[in-house]
Amino acid sequence: MARPSIVPIALTVDDRTGYTLWAPPWEEDGEEWQAFLGTSEGDTASVHLFPSPAALAAFCRSRTDHDLADHPVWPVVAGLGADDLTPDDDHRYDLDGVYDIAAENPDRWAVEELAATVDIVSRLAECLDVGDEEDDLDDELTDVGDDRDVDADVDLDRRPGSEVERGGEFGALADLVARPEVGSLGLGVDAFVGRSGEDAWLGVGGALDDLWEDVLEELGAHLDWTGGGTVGVADYPSAAEAEDADEDDGLEDDAPTAASSAAATVPAAAAAPGVSRIARPGRVAATPAEVAAAAGFWEGVGILPVEVVVPEGAGLTLRCYVDDRARFLGRNGEVYLFPSPADLARFCAGDEEHDLTEIASWPDVADTATPPLPADEDRYDLTSFGEVLREVADGAAGLVEHRALVQPVEGARDIAEYAGLARVDELLRPTQPLGRAVALAERQTGAPLRAEDAAALRPAWDELVTAVSGALVFRD
Repeated sequence: MARPSIVPIALTVDDRTGYTLWAPPWEEDGEEWQAFLGTSEGDTASVHLFPSPAALAAFCRSRTDHDLADHPVWPVVAGLGADDLTPDDDHRYDLDGVYDIAAENPDRWAVEELAATVDIVSRLAECLDVGDEEDDLDDELTDVGDDRDVDADVDLDRRPGSEVERGGEFGALADLVARPEVGSLGLGVDAFVGRSGEDAWLGVGGALDDLWEDVLEELGAHLDWTGGGTVGVADYPSAAEAEDADEDDGLEDDAPTAASSAAATVPAAAAAPGVSRIARPGRVAATPAEVAAAAGFWEGVGILPVEVVVPEGAGLTLRCYVDDRARFLGRNGEVYLFPSPADLARFCAGDEEHDLTEIASWPDVADTATPPLPADEDRYDLTSFGEVLREVADGAAGLVEHRALVQPVEGARDIAEYAGLARVDELLRPTQPLGRAVALAERQTGAPLRAEDAAALRPAWDELVTAVSGALVFRD
């Protein structure tokens, strides 16, 4: 099991966005636990939500009367600022948007987003359901009681094996997750391929139509929109205002937070003096809904927008695969990068020759008005992982997982394949330190990255980034 960590998350419900903290499952005294930032009074448990990461940070600095106060890394979290408590894109859950997602085609983004949303609501319910824990439940949903000795009536944490009871306090949610079509979300996009897959996707939409409003009503009774009594409901921005504020913060800071690194955890060293925040933002400011809307066109033509971040800067390009080999928008092994979707689209509409011109669907790309917006899976921040390695080597060992390596390596491999970068291939061989780390990341994604591993990988990663950067051409 991964080391204990605490992750900032955002929930959007009824066009209102609130920020809170989630402690993913960790082991303590031989038991597995997970928790949210909240408290319990009598028979009611609540999750505290805040109108901004700054309000969340202020609460964390000044209050210990909550259910995360005894978490192993709480002393670190209590010292973090708003930047470090800003959720990354993977930990923002739009509970209002599930109907729109279900109305789309079941591509990998739609399936993964719906699966993640149902999962976080289920985890909330597991921790918030403080009903009779002695009841015997059916085989499908088994509630594991909280047998930790505490002074408070009920702690807002539960073992991850616990689930909510059908017919109980979260009965609508239990009914929803019991639907086989909803259960298929966890299998990924392959569960929704073909005629039977189409029927299953329609079943997901039907289940949401039947039960989601009831699920939100059940959950809403446990959402504290006063931030533990520190703010008022009027302080919360609308969902659109929250997105704009987050984008503005990213532009002002010119660096995302430690919490929005590829590891998606709060590093223990983040509170230490002299430790810099990791990662940089790209130049693309688009909402998940805008990205999802554009994805249909780009997937249809088989050419996807890609963002690459290297020390020299961030830029957008296009990539497809021909005979399972990566091919980019470029020429003679050089990848063209553009500073914005508009700049990339303008180039595509021109008549300059490049290596994608001969692709059969290129005329559709040249004529489209659909903006080239990269999905999260197609954004490769090579700079961020280098900074992760430095952070880990300098004291954040154990709180960054090997999975942080997977996505940037994927991008580096594709560029190296297109540009013929033999040195990158050498560095990623299984016999080399970097190649061994990649193999471990693929086998054990949750394996923690040790300080000595990070120190050994740093020079190899820096050499890889230098090689990849040499194949990039920044265009106006």
